[in-house]
Amino acid sequence: MNLDIHSAVVTAVIIIILGALFNVWNGFRTIRKGRKVAYFRLSRRQVAAGWRTIVFAVALFGLAFLMGRFGEPVSYRFFPPSPSPSPTPTISLTPTISLTPTISLTPSITPTPEISYTPTITGTPFLPIDIEAQFLSMVTPNPAAIFSPLVFSLSVNNFVPTNPQTVFQNPLDHLFVTYSYDGMTDGVQWTEIWYQNDQRLKYKTGSWDSGTGGLGQDELTLPADQWLPGIYQLIFFVGSEWKVLGEFRVMGNPPTATVSPTPTLTRTPTLTPTVTHTPIPSWTPRPTDTRWPSPTPTKK
Repeated sequence: MNLDIHSAVVTAVIIIILGALFNVWNGFRTIRKGRKVAYFRLSRRQVAAGWRTIVFAVALFGLAFLMGRFGEPVSYRFFPPSPSPSPTPTISLTPTISLTPTISLTPSITPTPEISYTPTITGTPFLPIDIEAQFLSMVTPNPAAIFSPLVFSLSVNNFVPTNPQTVFQNPLDHLFVTYSYDGMTDGVQWTEIWYQNDQRLKYKTGSWDSGTGGLGQDELTLPADQWLPGIYQLIFFVGSEWKVLGEFRVMGNPPTATVSPTPTLTRTPTLTPTVTHTPIPSWTPRPTDTRWPSPTPTKK
């Protein structure tokens, strides 16, 4: 075990203080014994020895103070401290690029999240001005019209949702919402707006024609690659007053859309007509010329 100067000084101070305490105890013990001795000279001698022990203990306390106060600086004069090695920096590893799988597996079983998502409504929904400008109905809405909370599910059987949820796992292609209503008036302006991560996704507005009360359902259909993870909201408005808001969450990344290659037209080369050489007429031999008869010589 390596003992440095600081540790040595502290150890020495502790030992001196312990020795001083022992001398104080021994001195008082000697004084008490000396007072019990019957002979005067022996008693005085023993009491004096006890006081000398106490004085020595006080001197030890003073030595401990001086040792603690000046011992370490004085020691460094005779034993200069060696420089401590500087820490060697550790080499930080450069992260390697992780490969992203291009093929996403389609889960056959929809996982159930451990923490259920509780929809929270923040702020007061309002009807956008551009949608309100499209209103055509002149029927006054019934202020007593009410809607039940919106229930979201992947399938519906006669207006009854099957396994309603507030958290859905990709991949998705459609989703149903069911509700009940009462106090509606036919012909009143009716609007429903879908939001995706606080961005307007789609909307529908028109005149109500489903009677005063009953059950209703609607469906949100999107391409599989457009079901982005996040919070989706559906808001119902009667006139310009909102009646109910429902929320659900989509988890997991949507499948990547596969781009089908567009067929390109292949141009067929047009043949360039080649020049056909007209054969030069061959030489036709002329008929043999008929030679004129030469005159026959006569005898004289």
